[in-house]
Amino acid sequence: MNLSVNIAGITLKNPIVTASGTCGFGDEYTPFYKSSDLGAIAVKGLTLAPRLGNPVIRIAEVSSGILNSIGLQNPGVHVFMEKELPRLKREGVTVIANISGNSISDYCEMAQILSNTAVDMIEMNISCPNVKEGGVAFGVKPKTVAEITREVRKYCKKPLIVKLSPNVADIAQNALAAESEGADVLSLINTLIGMKIDIHTRRPVLHNNIGGLSGPCVKPVAVRMVWQVANSVNIPIIGMGGIETGEDAVEFLLAGASAVAIGTAAFTNPYAPITVLQGIEQYMKENGIDDVNDLVGKVQSY
Repeated sequence: MNLSVNIAGITLKNPIVTASGTCGFGDEYTPFYKSSDLGAIAVKGLTLAPRLGNPVIRIAEVSSGILNSIGLQNPGVHVFMEKELPRLKREGVTVIANISGNSISDYCEMAQILSNTAVDMIEMNISCPNVKEGGVAFGVKPKTVAEITREVRKYCKKPLIVKLSPNVADIAQNALAAESEGADVLSLINTLIGMKIDIHTRRPVLHNNIGGLSGPCVKPVAVRMVWQVANSVNIPIIGMGGIETGEDAVEFLLAGASAVAIGTAAFTNPYAPITVLQGIEQYMKENGIDDVNDLVGKVQSY
């Protein structure tokens, strides 16, 4: 039974990836499984300089999910390259470096730096605020998606993943914009924007007022968006959003994803990436499927 998938020329031993921001740099989960047991790890979002992140409270539990406003706390790209990346590569991990910035030049510089390292792919988080456009996220409009992808592509020598925001009018148009300017892979969805209010204090629970919503509550939206994008582009998709079980993952594969990312589920079940992988294997056995790639995009729409 073949579980390996090819994403932009990179072979993953299986279709399971960790979602950026939910597994740190992989070592947090080593008491439970080897990072190299997974297809790839998308590490915590990196910025040029270290960031302390937002003030607390920055995580809040909601019905069937969580809200987060971490603020990209990370040690910076150079510390990652010096301390974390060598360890991950020694362990045989396929590494996806997730990058964030406040300007196109930030992204370009990071792509250039990381292109000269052992990372396998670079994932560009375009849900970050563009300071030159009044704080509007890069990923909101097809025009800005195209612009940032075009510029970063000039400096990125690794397979480039563009991570799409769901907080848009038409995600398929943004996907097409990224593809047209050189994206090798798309990952979706990033978090939806949400809010929780403490009715006793009458103040938002999160210090930043709003945050990114993830978990099982977003899965139907994520599956729909993956299906829409898969029917619009010709490049691979890494699907994510509320995946907890093998059955959840199979939905994303059928919708058109070539690989799936596990995030919030690992907070309540650290074994989630492994149990999802086992669930995919069980589904394949029960349905006589020899190659996981045979599931991709096989939903039969009405």
